[in-house]
Amino acid sequence: MTVFPGDAPILRAEQMRAAEAAAFASGVDQAALMERAGLAVAREARRIAFGRPVLVLAGPGNNGGDAFVIARLLCEWGLDVAVAALPVRSHGVAERMRAAWGRPIEHFDTVEPRPILVDGLFGIGLSRPLDPAIAARLAQLSHDAFTIAIDMPSGFDSDAVHRFAGAGRADLTVALGALKPAHVVGDMVARCGHVLLADLDLPLPEAPRTIARPRIAAPAHAAHKYSRGLVTIVSGAMPGAARLAARAALSAGAGYVVLAGDAAQGGPDALVHRAADELPTLLADERLAAVLVGPGLGRDDHAARTIAAALACAAPLVIDGDALSLLGPAGIDRVAARTAATFLTPHGGEFARMFGERDGNKIDRTVQAALQARATIVHKGPDTVIASPDGTVTVAPHASSWLSTAGTGDVLAGILAARLRPGGADAARQAVWLPGRAAHLAGPAFVADALIDHLGPAIAECR
Repeated sequence: MTVFPGDAPILRAEQMRAAEAAAFASGVDQAALMERAGLAVAREARRIAFGRPVLVLAGPGNNGGDAFVIARLLCEWGLDVAVAALPVRSHGVAERMRAAWGRPIEHFDTVEPRPILVDGLFGIGLSRPLDPAIAARLAQLSHDAFTIAIDMPSGFDSDAVHRFAGAGRADLTVALGALKPAHVVGDMVARCGHVLLADLDLPLPEAPRTIARPRIAAPAHAAHKYSRGLVTIVSGAMPGAARLAARAALSAGAGYVVLAGDAAQGGPDALVHRAADELPTLLADERLAAVLVGPGLGRDDHAARTIAAALACAAPLVIDGDALSLLGPAGIDRVAARTAATFLTPHGGEFARMFGERDGNKIDRTVQAALQARATIVHKGPDTVIASPDGTVTVAPHASSWLSTAGTGDVLAGILAARLRPGGADAARQAVWLPGRAAHLAGPAFVADALIDHLGPAIAECR
């Protein structure tokens, strides 16, 4: 049992059910699997209850079967347990677990609240909102209770495509077998509370995974500034944003950072300044590891010409901020036509301006966009999704809410540009993990500049 482990799988309801069906077909006993799931949740409930009375709510399906296992185990361990259940629709393994409870079952509408509530009414795959009466009663019972959800709070669309009215909430959710999209993306994440993952030892398909702490090696013994990476960052109408990105690139491991723009003055002495009219020469440098365009660029004709020049260069390209908005939907084909690697770092608004409204959850939408643009997309937010055109997907859930301040996206873009040479295929994940960790090291209420000062300690944790 671990807390949002790195490299944990994220499965849709259909995928999870298919994995379970395959396991049963291979000889795994369904009752034994339900016992394992119930045991994982019961252990957490016992730890949290600490002797206090527990109310277990059991639904009509397999989630209800898990609930009866939990109630039986807690009772065997000496806790005061009451069970309230909804009517049963099936007579499979869940019904056998109900019979094994062997004690009174109270009525859902009349049961008294208890300090600890285990919500086993409905799990994954719900396709419609809860009945309003059930939703209202669940809200009553969970209002003052510490609520533990089995796999998913009742009333959730576990695929995070829809937000159903009347959905429950939990202080702790124990995900069974794999995380589900609603645990990591979408505006219902906070209603899951603290999420733990119980490994049920099931073979699982290839799937998006949570971000893991990256491995970042020190530069090689014979490294020099160009082998570590020459990065050119293009400045524009608001030079502070590009300067912030440049400082981040310097602190994230780049060997040589050039800031190109007439107004882009200041910054560390190690930052090399070049005039805007030198940009064509800079972009033609064969030693380039990466080019970054977009932070504070503006959206005028000069900015449009700058973007065109950047798209035409042969170096890996990071496109951020104003450049994404200026490109818009017509820019998708322009990005896809590039032969060098391209990375887009939109927040939600920039993503919508470029790719429009799309069906599915944030993972689905980002994957579709990455395939269409033939680019790696870092779709930023409290639940950042990294999708590559080869189908690799990584999700970084639960970013620090203190990152919601101006300039943090510029810092991320600068880190990404710096990590493209040394980080290789892991560069985007490094660029998301590092500022997230730096935010925790910086503490609350920081300005974006402060993240840069904590990149060194964050990198030190990755060796």
